[in-house]
Amino acid sequence: MMIIPAAASVRKLNVFKWFLLCTCVLVMYIQWTHIWMLRSEMAEIKHRFRPRDVSEMDGGMCCACCGCKMNGYHRFKETNTHTDIRNKRDVTGEKKRRQRRHTEHHTFLHLVPVSSQSYNDDDLTVLSWAVGRSRGNGLQVSGDTVTVVTEGTYFIYSQVLHKHTTSVMGHVVTKKLKGAESKLMKCLKSIPINVSQPLNTCYTAGIHFLESGSTLQLSVPRTAAELILTAHATFMGILNI
Repeated sequence: MMIIPAAASVRKLNVFKWFLLCTCVLVMYIQWTHIWMLRSEMAEIKHRFRPRDVSEMDGGMCCACCGCKMNGYHRFKETNTHTDIRNKRDVTGEKKRRQRRHTEHHTFLHLVPVSSQSYNDDDLTVLSWAVGRSRGNGLQVSGDTVTVVTEGTYFIYSQVLHKHTTSVMGHVVTKKLKGAESKLMKCLKSIPINVSQPLNTCYTAGIHFLESGSTLQLSVPRTAAELILTAHATFMGILNI
């Protein structure tokens, strides 16, 4: 009567042992799987972030053993290289924009005389010009007319060397805009009449705002005026300030 309960207890104990063993095996399998995944992630991180010229590879293997030849960084170095190139392009573009703005802001035109044309009906002599020095495209010259392309504040200077026997000579700088005409500057000079060489220079300068599309012209208010048309004696200049 006492054997049956003992046999049942032994069977239950064996079942419990097998259950406990299976549980331990399952837990170990789960832990091993988790550790394997962590090792794989660590290997991937090391492979992505380490320099190419290191001698050790994942798992302690030597790079020379597998014939690898790596220099520099693997991925992020390339990304940084592209970023550096893009930054250099941005800096170069900004430098060019600053140079362009500087050039446009400091547009100037220095003119030298080519010829003069008299108009009897208006009793004046108009000078035609050629470009001596220039920078930018804000001003354009054609014959006796200077056209303002870029509006702004300009410093204007002019000089005319006269050779005439009259007592007073000079010149006028005129602006025309949409049919309206205005005199920007006048230069008058007394010329001695009791000398063998009646030469006199008349120079004037001023600051004016010039609208886009306006034109400038230099004229002498006298027909057949005798002028010395050399670059160092007679000239005109316009400078954006």
